[in-house]
Amino acid sequence: MLKLGVAQLSIGDEIEYNLAKVYSYMKRAAGEGVCLLGFPEMFLTGYNPSYIENGDVNAKIDEALCGIGMKSKELGVSVIVGHGYRHGGKFVNRASVILPDGRKFNYDKIHLTGVEEKYFAPGSGRLYFEFAGHRIGVIICGDQNDPMLIRHLREQGVDMLYIISAHYYKPQEARWKVEKNRAIPIARAVENKIYVFLANTVGSHIGMVSLGNSLIVDPEGCVVVSAGESNECLLTVQIGEVESVKVFL
Repeated sequence: MLKLGVAQLSIGDEIEYNLAKVYSYMKRAAGEGVCLLGFPEMFLTGYNPSYIENGDVNAKIDEALCGIGMKSKELGVSVIVGHGYRHGGKFVNRASVILPDGRKFNYDKIHLTGVEEKYFAPGSGRLYFEFAGHRIGVIICGDQNDPMLIRHLREQGVDMLYIISAHYYKPQEARWKVEKNRAIPIARAVENKIYVFLANTVGSHIGMVSLGNSLIVDPEGCVVVSAGESNECLLTVQIGEVESVKVFL
């Protein structure tokens, strides 16, 4: 049996505040027997301009990731967490994978929004890693709109996909896009016969709002567990002969 999960959370304006949430949810996950936990896109840093424009922010991010690595080893919980990172003259929108055995992997978002292109450089590589007898892929938010990206990962043997997202929009647009942002992970799951784990944000940040709806989808395209529009929570699924799912508020 293998138990995996995603955390649906609101983002604060300070790395220290967000890091404390990471630690708290890692501890909760460990208590529930979760061995791999996904956090939302840009969760550590948020989109606060004071970080994006700060040339020295990498030191803070590296310190936070080091702390997560130590906590991962202590609790036996693997983590996928989003954050910005300064790379040359621009930021990249990055997902870092941190495993208790010391392995670490990074993936930089390929498909940026128009607003992101003003501040972020696109990534170019793909990421998958071996974990507990599975091959797990990682993408970020708008990357899910590229079916061939996920198809390529599937061709490399990926049987589980984590999508870390932060669906921030103006309120009316957020409402319009709820169904789209639920439908795409379901489509990617059934197209490729893989589990899909979506970790999204909730609440307001930088003058916009995110309506959650994090979910876990099985290879038949069935939503086995999902979150609401405003609550912070931990979603889990136990994968084995019989699926069991839980939502922890």
